[in-house]
Amino acid sequence: MTQPTDNRKAELLSAPVEHIDITEFDARPIIDAWGKMSFTSREAARAAQILNMAIEDEDCSTWLVMAGSTGAGGCLHVWRDMVEYNMIDAVVATGASIIDMDFLEALGFKHYQANEIPDDNTLRSLYIDRIYDTYIDEEELQHVDETIYEICEQLEPRPYTSREFIHEIGKWLAAGNAKKEGSLIQKAYEKGVPIFVPAFSDCSAGFGIVKHQVERRKAGKPFVTIDSAGDFRELTEVKLAAGTTGLFMVGGGVPKNFAQDTVVCAEILGHDDVEMHKYAVQITVADVRDGACSSSTLKEAASWGKVSTVYEQMVYAEATSVAPLIVSDAWHRGGWKKRAPRNWAKLFA
Repeated sequence: MTQPTDNRKAELLSAPVEHIDITEFDARPIIDAWGKMSFTSREAARAAQILNMAIEDEDCSTWLVMAGSTGAGGCLHVWRDMVEYNMIDAVVATGASIIDMDFLEALGFKHYQANEIPDDNTLRSLYIDRIYDTYIDEEELQHVDETIYEICEQLEPRPYTSREFIHEIGKWLAAGNAKKEGSLIQKAYEKGVPIFVPAFSDCSAGFGIVKHQVERRKAGKPFVTIDSAGDFRELTEVKLAAGTTGLFMVGGGVPKNFAQDTVVCAEILGHDDVEMHKYAVQITVADVRDGACSSSTLKEAASWGKVSTVYEQMVYAEATSVAPLIVSDAWHRGGWKKRAPRNWAKLFA
């Protein structure tokens, strides 16, 4: 690249996204006020109430389920702190949320505010990737790909569930390789909170694993693979061990259906007494008229035997605007202080 191009890229990547801290502000007065209003405000207040009920229920295991780009948008520490403060016991997410966003920052890189958005072809020429009004340095993202490849090269060549592979990433970070302490992956590893990514190859992890496989196949050597069915089995085992469960869902897509389907899977395996997810909140901007919203509202999911309709709430809002307030409310109400850690990772030790 020429010097002027380097300068232009530096100009565009000059304002790092700063992640919001749920402990620095008390959202309880806002949530309480929202509960006396209408429309999305009241829906969000009821969602906060349901999350608190799940956290305070001694029998309930609460799961964080997320899709979308909230991590890049400034919520990485929200999700990490839900693990840190024992609000959740398992994570189900997209590969982008875990690898392209959290692992990227664990390696010392940043997401950037797009204060200026030139032609996207110009961004491509500068190796800048755009997520709406947020930038990622493509060269840094390729470093993520390469790091995943290097981790694959260090592992025993065999099938791994995504939970198992991400556990290995957490171990690698905790061994002194993290450039940024306290990532979601590392915190979950340290707290015994399993992370599942049911479409694991759909992110930078996929590029690294594919490169590893292609080189190993050419050399006639065994290689690492990802066991998708094993993911489903393992998360169903968590559901069976947990009994009562609550879902805090940000976005929808594969993570939402994957988490909900554990009830159906348990029944197919012969567990007739398995409980539907007792508590469920979903924050989404998806419409339902065309079968979107991951094909179902939470009430609709009840027809599939996945979610109870007693304590469920849809919140139609952009997640970075409401989720930090809902989680801050839960942190300040303090129900997490009395929760017993589940440490579901022990199921797979």
